[in-house]
Amino acid sequence: MAATDLSAEIEQRVLELCGEFKQGITYQIIQNDMPQLKLDTIVQVINKLLATSRVDMLKKDDDVLVFKLRDPGTIHRIKGAEPEEQVVYKIIEECGTSGIWAREIRAKSNLHLNTVEKVLRKLESKKLIKSFNSVMAPKKKSYLLYELEPDRSLTGGAWYSDQQFDSEFVDILNQQCCRFLEDKLTSARQVAGGPIAVCNTSYVSSKDVLKHITLIGITKVRLTIEDIETILDTLVYDGKVERSISGGGGGGGGEESVKLYRIVSSLLPTPNIITIPCGVCPLIKECYHVGNVTPVKCRYMKEWLNLEW
Repeated sequence: MAATDLSAEIEQRVLELCGEFKQGITYQIIQNDMPQLKLDTIVQVINKLLATSRVDMLKKDDDVLVFKLRDPGTIHRIKGAEPEEQVVYKIIEECGTSGIWAREIRAKSNLHLNTVEKVLRKLESKKLIKSFNSVMAPKKKSYLLYELEPDRSLTGGAWYSDQQFDSEFVDILNQQCCRFLEDKLTSARQVAGGPIAVCNTSYVSSKDVLKHITLIGITKVRLTIEDIETILDTLVYDGKVERSISGGGGGGGGEESVKLYRIVSSLLPTPNIITIPCGVCPLIKECYHVGNVTPVKCRYMKEWLNLEW
């Protein structure tokens, strides 16, 4: 048998092994399958498969090299790229929306850090990958494929802007959700039927709240049901809203449970003495009619009394 025919036969068998071992194969697996081959021959075959973009090479945590079949769907994206670019691209691709740091890429690819950083710049310039900063490590760049968006747990979702918690945005959403639930309660009271009917008809689903927030256009951020339920649940913990669960009773009908919310309304108006800011002020023991801590200089007292500055 000619050497070229033998080489093609070995290549085909290595590809078959890669198909059998989805997590990848090592030199040892190849040698166990074809013990008659010398290591140099196996290395030559692997290098050819790497050069023709039919397999990818990765490095495990224990420094063992692993070879996996190249996904046909990604070959056209990095066609003509250098081997280092192909390796780095594959590592980033496998991380999905979680992203990966440059030092982690270096550890998996066995490339020098300077080489990794150079390859990353090339792939970014070709718009094959992009970088982002997570809220957990804002000073470290993570990389993912260009067409993907990082996981919300890494970016903080709707509540973060430029890695900073947007408390003003959260406050606005709190106010708008409360106002919508208050309007719903007011509308329910205008319909005859008594207190029980008012209670039942004043509940609103989180889906309806999301629809309202979207319609009034207070944000360009795309909110989800989970985002709105997070806001509504904070209002529940504050005692401003109460929550109920509808459906999902386990009767076998496959009915999905729905969270319902309504504003908490008191039967009697809250006495002003209860809402006075002095009750929760940490400096109340130091407050006196003269000095720096005094009701005359207290901004919270002026707000409570609706006084001008």
